[in-house]
Amino acid sequence: MSTPSEPGDERSGAQSDPGLSAVIGERRQLINLAYRMLGSLAEAEDAVQETYARWYAMSRSRQEAIESPGAWLTTVASRVCLDVLGSARVRRERYVGEWIPEPLPDRAEWIGGHAAGGREEPADPADRVTLDESVNMAFLVVLESMTPAERVAFILHDVFRYPFAEVSDIVGRSTPACRQLAASARRRLREARAETGPSAEQAGLVRGFKEAWEAKDIEALVGLLDPEAAMITDGGGLAGAALRPVEGAERVAQYLVHFADKVPGLVLLERTVNGRPGLVAQHAGATVTVAAFGLTGDRVHRIWAIRNPEKLRPWPGAGPGAASAGGSPQSWGG
Repeated sequence: MSTPSEPGDERSGAQSDPGLSAVIGERRQLINLAYRMLGSLAEAEDAVQETYARWYAMSRSRQEAIESPGAWLTTVASRVCLDVLGSARVRRERYVGEWIPEPLPDRAEWIGGHAAGGREEPADPADRVTLDESVNMAFLVVLESMTPAERVAFILHDVFRYPFAEVSDIVGRSTPACRQLAASARRRLREARAETGPSAEQAGLVRGFKEAWEAKDIEALVGLLDPEAAMITDGGGLAGAALRPVEGAERVAQYLVHFADKVPGLVLLERTVNGRPGLVAQHAGATVTVAAFGLTGDRVHRIWAIRNPEKLRPWPGAGPGAASAGGSPQSWGG
């Protein structure tokens, strides 16, 4: 079925129907909403596709009877996300190793835009996500610990500023119940200490970390890590990764140096990851790892390393070959 996801149809249809233009114009907002709710760009795009499919399944008269198409689309997208979150817990129980939200590159790194010869290509869904504090990796990881209802209520109200009366209608709970859900979500964030400090401060620390890693200097790495630091790696069974968190500064440092030894020619690049300073590891021109950092004071407290090639689609050089760098999925069982 043809939907507004096909850019050529979007442009021609929008020119002939101003109402259609308004509906299509909601796509960026919906992608932003769905990514924060689901932590997965692929799942966010699917949720938005489903939302538009439901809109176009209605008759023209039913569409015209809807006073605010934008509000309708937001309601449906949020409910689709709520359903996806409910089933995601079951799927992630079968996931190989640790599950980390899908990392997003900075605008300059997005895949899409213009192909060779200047021909315009459909933009990657990442091109529609606004990078701010509500998508930094530390924040998204805490969101993963919330119940589906907590997460949806919190994002709708605290991030997108929807009144609790509207949140109530979307979530299917009373207004007081939605207030409690959002309050519970805020407590989780406070308890997790998800703050990451000023971006410029983090950039300097990440640069020092990169240099110590390149030098394979375990002592220097330990000096930059919080004593209780942990590294979580996500290979999804498709790329080498530790199946459990690597804990303690010494063990994390040794793990990183061991990884560099296993992959000769590894190139580390300073890049923005979900709006914050991070690192990208490339091998033979392919992106094989994207690392996001969480800080405690002037030390690295958490490292989230995403190696699952399916989660690296928006990053330059990502592809099937990236999974083979660093050994088989089993070689980093940890």
